[in-house]
Amino acid sequence: MLESELLAGYLPEREIEPAEIAAAARATGRVPVVLDDDPTGTQSVSNLPVLTSWDVADFRWAFGLQLDGGRALAVYVLTNTRSLDAADAAERNEQIVAAASQAAAEAGIILAFVSRSDSTLRGHFPLETDTITATLRGIDAQNAVDAVLMVPAFGDAGRLTVGGEHYMRTGDGELAKVSATEFAKDATFGFSTSYLPDYVAEKTGGRVAAEEVLVLDLDTIRSGAQGIADKLAQTKNAQVATADIVTENDLRALAAGLELAEAAGTRVLYRVGPPFVRARIGQDVRQPLTAEEIFAGNDAGMRTAGGLIVVGSHVGVTTRQLADLTAQHANAAVIELEVPTILSEQSESYLAAKAAEIGTALATQDVIVHTSRTLVKTADAAESLEIARTVSAAVVSVVNRILHSTPPRFVIAKGGITSSDVAAHGLEIRHAIVRGPMLPGIVSLWESVDGPAAGIPYIVFAGNVGDDSSLTKVTRTLSITF
Repeated sequence: MLESELLAGYLPEREIEPAEIAAAARATGRVPVVLDDDPTGTQSVSNLPVLTSWDVADFRWAFGLQLDGGRALAVYVLTNTRSLDAADAAERNEQIVAAASQAAAEAGIILAFVSRSDSTLRGHFPLETDTITATLRGIDAQNAVDAVLMVPAFGDAGRLTVGGEHYMRTGDGELAKVSATEFAKDATFGFSTSYLPDYVAEKTGGRVAAEEVLVLDLDTIRSGAQGIADKLAQTKNAQVATADIVTENDLRALAAGLELAEAAGTRVLYRVGPPFVRARIGQDVRQPLTAEEIFAGNDAGMRTAGGLIVVGSHVGVTTRQLADLTAQHANAAVIELEVPTILSEQSESYLAAKAAEIGTALATQDVIVHTSRTLVKTADAAESLEIARTVSAAVVSVVNRILHSTPPRFVIAKGGITSSDVAAHGLEIRHAIVRGPMLPGIVSLWESVDGPAAGIPYIVFAGNVGDDSSLTKVTRTLSITF
C-alpha cells in the first residue's frame, strides 16, 4: 500500500514547537520513569540518565541529577525483560516500580510510568502493563490507572500507525502491515495481526475484546489537545487505548493532549516505542553526534587501540549490515563466535581462547565479533529464549574479559538483548547518561559515569533499525583505522 493513499482524507499535521511541551512538562514536575525492555529505547532521546540497577539509591541518584539546568525530565531504567521469562519479567517490573515510587516519595516527585517496548510489537504484553498497574494500586489505591495507552509508532525507523493498524515503511512510499514482516514470526513474541485492537485481544487471550479498545485516530490526534484529553477522560479501570501516529508533530500533538488529560486527573500508563518519550517531555530531535563531540576531553579518544563491534541480533537487516561492514572495513579483524560450540561442553575454554584472540587484535585494529548467523531455536518459545540468553551470556563474558585486559576505543553492540547484557554485565555500567543519537533518531550513545567502562563511548544499536549501510556509517564515525 502507498503511504500517500493511506493518508488521503485525513487532517494535515499541525506544527508544534517542542519547547511548549517542555515548559509544561517542567512546570508540572511530573517525571516519567521509563522501564525499557531493552536499551535501544534510549535512541530517540539525549542528555537523560539511564540506570541498569534499580535499588532505591539508584533512583535517588537519578532524581537528584541536574541536567540542562534542572532535574532530568525523564529517567530510563534498563529492565532487559524481553530476554526474561514471564515470571522474572513481572518480578522485575514490580521491583522497579516499588523502588522508584519510594525514592520519588522521599523527593516529593510525581511520577508517570512508561513501559517502553518494541516498535514491531514484540515483548511481554499485557504482562508488563498488568504488573505495573497492579503494583501501583498496591502502593496506593489512589494510583489506579485509568488508561493503558499503546503508541508503538517510530517514524525515524519507518513504523507508523493509521486507523489502528501498525505499518512499516518498506521503501518507495510503500507500507507493509507489521504482521506481514519477519518480526511477527518472532520465536518468543510472535503475533498474527497488527490491527492494534485485535492485537490486544489476541495477546490478552480475549480478556480485552477488540471493541473495548479506544482508538485515538489520526483526525483526533490532529484536531487539538482538548479533543484528545476529552476522549481519555472517558477511560477507567486500565482501559487499553491506541493512538494513530505518522509524524513527530503527531507525537507532540498527543503529548499536548496528554498534558491536559493528566492535569485533569486522568492517570495514564504508557506502552510505547522509542520516540514517544522525546515528544512527551518536549525534547527536540537531536542531530547525530560527531566524532569531535564524542571524544572531546575523553581519554578513550587518545587510545590507539581499536574499537569493538559486537553483533548478536539475527534479524535480516542486522545480517545485511554485518555483511556491508565486513566488506567495507578491510582493516578490521572479523571473529565469529560459533553458537553450537557456545552451547556445548567446550564453551568455557572456547570463549577464553576467543577473548585472547580478540584482545590481541584490538591492539592494532577494530574487531568485529559476531555470533554465527544460523539462528538456533526450537519450537518451544521458552527454550528459544533460554538459548538466546546463553548465547548472550557468552558474548558478555568475552566483552568483560576484554574490558579488563585491553580497553577498546569504543564499543558498539548490535541487537537488543546483546546491547543490554553488554551494558550491564560486559561493561559493568550502573549509571550512565544518554548523550544522543549516532544516526538521525536512531542508535544511542551512552557515557558511563562510573565503573571500569567510564569514558568509553558505548553505542546501543537495535537489531531492527537502519539501512544496510548504517552499522558501517556508525563505525566509520568512531574508528581511527577505517
